[in-house]
Amino acid sequence: MNNYDVLILGGGIIGLSTAYQIARRSKLKVCLIEKGAGVGEGSTGASSAILRHRYSMDNMVYLARDGINCYRQWSAFTRMSKPRMQFMPHGVLWMPGEDLQWSKTEDQRLKRLGIASMVLDDQNLKEKFPAINPCVFTPNTLTGAAHQCSAGGSHLLEPDGGFTDPVAAMQDLLEACLAEGVTVKMQTRAQSIDVGAGTVSGITLVNGKTLHAGVVVNALGPWCEPLNATAGLTSPFNLTPTRIQVLYLDLPAQPEPLLPMPLPVCADLGGVYFRTQNNNQQLVAGSTLETDENEVIDNPDHFDRFPDENFKVRTLHVLHHRIPELPYRGKVHGYCGLYTINRADVHPVVGESAVKNLYVANGFSGHGFKLAPAIGSLLAQQITGTKADMDTSVPIEFLSANRAPLTTTGQKSALA
Repeated sequence: MNNYDVLILGGGIIGLSTAYQIARRSKLKVCLIEKGAGVGEGSTGASSAILRHRYSMDNMVYLARDGINCYRQWSAFTRMSKPRMQFMPHGVLWMPGEDLQWSKTEDQRLKRLGIASMVLDDQNLKEKFPAINPCVFTPNTLTGAAHQCSAGGSHLLEPDGGFTDPVAAMQDLLEACLAEGVTVKMQTRAQSIDVGAGTVSGITLVNGKTLHAGVVVNALGPWCEPLNATAGLTSPFNLTPTRIQVLYLDLPAQPEPLLPMPLPVCADLGGVYFRTQNNNQQLVAGSTLETDENEVIDNPDHFDRFPDENFKVRTLHVLHHRIPELPYRGKVHGYCGLYTINRADVHPVVGESAVKNLYVANGFSGHGFKLAPAIGSLLAQQITGTKADMDTSVPIEFLSANRAPLTTTGQKSALA
């Protein structure tokens, strides 16, 4: 009963995707364990689930493309006729501010990589998204300096981007895993990863029981490092559980007019990102600033799950600047989740570790949701030696646990 071929630690989007990808292409006996009572209790449940392609590194663009392709064809990917999750193809708008060359350069690069994109001037932007203020400046919420809007910007649109519901995606993957014969153990927590003669032999649970397996995959998100340490594995990447704040705003109910639609996913590089949800009845908003990704949490089981008042005020101020017609009424809610930020290069660490047959999928730095189908593909290809439809072709070595930190350009943040 306690012998498996593969043990997956963590039932978030990465763990579920990996378990499913292994099971759907092999006859390996796979078991996934999750400490929570259900899916969505960790980082994935608090994800904004934005699906965009643009990254600083080409291979990251390809991984995002391959992950998003699975979300766009979710029924075929999960082999479910009526999945819960729906891809919302609202597009992703990048607003780089004063840098007029950024959008043009990124547009050329994305097109070279096979990703649909276009550059919008202010007039194009207002025609396509009339609710968006095209101002090239973002209000300075730190100094409170007087702000005067300025025109003449250059904005980048990914028409094939969008967003989805992260919890619905996890529920679908859980059902898909069960259909492929994966054993799923909820409310089950690993105490240690067991190693003998330099190779993994299984795990010991907090209740003292042992699960045996020839392969272990650590996909524990903010809880990853303590478990890796029990196997004698130390990471050179400095993976830190980091508190991330998110707001969501109720919009006026019908029949009162809502904001001019459509409204894209928007990444204002000067301070805020936002998207709609619940059939345009709410806005989800968070920060694009690296300074808002520095609150390291000592214990990921215990942290403040409600946004700070200062964060609310700053975010709302920038949000109202970007959407001038946003009503100054309606409830403002909020929640906090955790990124596991790779402080060395803000990129995930994926693949076999220095301990034989111990695989890691850690340090996603806010990238995990959109990449999850591609990451599951990478690990499944490496573990089973078998390819399947909708696999990514990015080499596993790109994010290897034994690599040197990647050299990136631009912000060292979740937007990198």
